Amino acid sequence: MHYRLYQPDDFAALYAIEEVCFQPPFRFGRRYMRQLVDGRNGATWVAEDGGKMAGFSVVEWTMRSGETRAYVQTIEVLPELRGRGAGRELLEHVERSAADAGAASLWLHVDESNASAIRLYEKHGFLRAGREEHYYAEGRGALLYRKPLRKAIGVDQ
Repeated sequence: MHYRLYQPDDFAALYAIEEVCFQPPFRFGRRYMRQLVDGRNGATWVAEDGGKMAGFSVVEWTMRSGETRAYVQTIEVLPELRGRGAGRELLEHVERSAADAGAASLWLHVDESNASAIRLYEKHGFLRAGREEHYYAEGRGALLYRKPLRKAIGVDQ
């Protein structure tokens, strides 16, 4: 598997993965997805297998209360290529991008019934920070996770 930053010519293949991974009403619309991947305050990583897009991840960051905070918008891997480490690698790439942007923490929501994603996030140091009822379409709940990206000043230095 090869990992690289998104290029504008990747959009059709990227959105085709979105259409495979999510059905309405859970799927991002084309316009919204285009805004995410073209945003200035974020990074989109692409996983390729044999020259074909196998998955992608999107992270955005914002300044809030004097600190940069990052949020994982999505991590998606084609179903037939799951279980080969692409999701883990994509997560590591967005984490590095967020840290390079100066983010102090990385946040995400995950469908509370998505056990494999929850295992991935917890295995990579994400801590449960809450739960939100009716976060997703059709009233599905989400778990909120957070991972600190920098050590506090004066600790372990």
